[in-house]
Amino acid sequence: MLAQLAFWLFAALLLASAVMVVAARNPVHSVLFLILAFFNAAGLFLLMGAEFLAMILVIVYVGAVAVLFLFVVMMLDVDFAQLREGFQRYAPVGALIGLVLLAELVAVLTVWTIAPEAMRLAAAPRPDPSAITNAEALGRVLYTQYVFLFQASGMVLLVAMIGAIVLTLRERPGARRQSIPAQLARSTAETLVMARIAPGAAMVRMDRQPAEPEMAGAEAAPGGHHGGRHGGHHGGHHGGHQGGGQH
Repeated sequence: MLAQLAFWLFAALLLASAVMVVAARNPVHSVLFLILAFFNAAGLFLLMGAEFLAMILVIVYVGAVAVLFLFVVMMLDVDFAQLREGFQRYAPVGALIGLVLLAELVAVLTVWTIAPEAMRLAAAPRPDPSAITNAEALGRVLYTQYVFLFQASGMVLLVAMIGAIVLTLRERPGARRQSIPAQLARSTAETLVMARIAPGAAMVRMDRQPAEPEMAGAEAAPGGHHGGRHGGHHGGHHGGHQGGGQH
């Protein structure tokens, strides 16, 4: 009884979220409803004993694909008003494609029948879950009978990923790139500057020019007359006497 209630709950939420994916006006909301649909589909897989498919659906589709869709939609900054302007122009083409797909679905459903052995296999007792898990059974099939096709599909995805990186990689003028050899080859003279700052002179310069506090101390160190000329009356006079004492 509890399993049936969970099934109807997951199924109802899945259908509602799938409808909202298409009906939502905001693409960000559509992606969020898509994530909700994936979670409910994973719950249905768990009820059917396919924990591996549920895990893959959550990790791959929710954790990667749907989140990628969400980031792309949010970063593109799409003008939705401009997109809706061409709806009337492309509506006849979209309606024609929809009718073609509907005719194909009707043609498939009219000739589709349930295999006679399907009901017998569904009613057959399941193997002991403690003997072999669902993930282990799929792993044995994938890495024994279909190992070549499995590796070939991985190579196709790798080529697609490399192609996407190459197409989006552009040289931007003024972009700063990290150079590890140049960082390792730097000397102490290139990265460290020793400066003598007179007491009180740096504080006066920071109050007068906040943008260049480090240059103030460097300029005030050689002599007190320079610090006294650019500082305040009391601070400059104090810095001038101390600078003169150093001379």
